[in-house]
This record gives sequence, C-alpha cells and structure tokens, in this order.
Amino acid sequence: MEIAAPCLSALPSSIFNTPASRTPMPDPSLGTVRLVNAVFYAHHGVMQEEHRLGGRYEVDVAMDLDFRAAAEHDDLARTVDYERVYALLRDHVTGNTFYLIEKLAYRIACAVLDAFEIVEHVEVTVRKANPPVGGSVDRAEAVYRAGRSRG
Repeated sequence: MEIAAPCLSALPSSIFNTPASRTPMPDPSLGTVRLVNAVFYAHHGVMQEEHRLGGRYEVDVAMDLDFRAAAEHDDLARTVDYERVYALLRDHVTGNTFYLIEKLAYRIACAVLDAFEIVEHVEVTVRKANPPVGGSVDRAEAVYRAGRSRG
C-alpha cells in the first residue's frame, strides 16, 4: 500500500521565501540525486610517480533536477539514471590522466550537464587520498559547481 505524501505545490510559496530569511531558498520543485563516494583507482597528479603508480580517487556527484514526474509515476525515464552517471564517472576518472583533480571535477560536471538535459545544477567533489604534500594529510579535495542558464 502506498501512503500519499503532501506535494510541495499544495503548500503556499511564502513558506519557502520568507522575509525573515535573507537567503532565498532553492526552487522547491527541484530535488537532489546524489552518488556518494564512488571509488576508483586512477593515474592523476603532478608528480611522475602518481602517473606511473596511480592512486585511490573518490567522487561525489549531486544533481539538482525536477523529479516530481518520476516520483509521481515511479518512472526512471523521468529522472537521472544513476547507473549511467556512475558509468560516466568511471569513464572520466579511469579513462584520463590529468595533473589536477580540479580538471577532473570540472570535466565530470560538464559531462553530466551535457549527458543529462534534466539536470539543472551539478556539484562534483573529487578526493585524492594521501596527496604528496610533504606531510600527513588524509586527502585533497576539489569541488566544482555548474548549472544551466535557462531563459
């Protein structure tokens, strides 16, 4: 048995953007689909041994989109298919060799927007474990955010 939940469109828009909050709330019709901590072995980095030996890379991707129709109809075709997103991540991380994780995060974000028209905004985080910085550091991290210009 399915339990009905209240739809945001039934709520007054004033609760999302109140004068008391100086920061406007995001569009209430957008939801977020995330893949968290996809792990790959790849060959990125400035140091020659990083290219030769490789290392562990972790990727998060958060995609903002309107998935109301997908939720209402329980229809994968009306949302982003995260199996396809994972394949895109894997291909970009393992199929390239970059000096900078910043470039990797940027390229993944652009590829997500190119591949999935339904995605309005994307945030990609790339983490590199144990970066060679001359000291003890768990990870280096680059975050890139991108969105569509509609209008």
